[in-house]
Amino acid sequence: MRPGFRVHGDVVRPGFGGQAFLGSQLTKIARLREMIDETGRDIVLQIDGGITPKTAPLVVQAGADCLIAGTAVYGAPDYAAAINALRAAGPRPVQAPVASGG
Repeated sequence: MRPGFRVHGDVVRPGFGGQAFLGSQLTKIARLREMIDETGRDIVLQIDGGITPKTAPLVVQAGADCLIAGTAVYGAPDYAAAINALRAAGPRPVQAPVASGG
């Protein structure tokens, strides 16, 4: 992740994990991206809440740079597989896959 400024957006009600992604928040993510781009600064938009392999591409397409996933990883029997599934779901590779096992 590049250093610098970040804008953090919660797209569920903060306070507890496992909430479903609120599709209505995609327009807000897109608007945040527009506002960030209008500044001309290199600002990371990170989104937290309901991130799964199904919702990750939608959130990235709306303008997010960084996805924060809790239940999708920690609720899975294999953390590495869950992380790799999230990475594979995005339209662009972020990092090398996480090693499985051990």
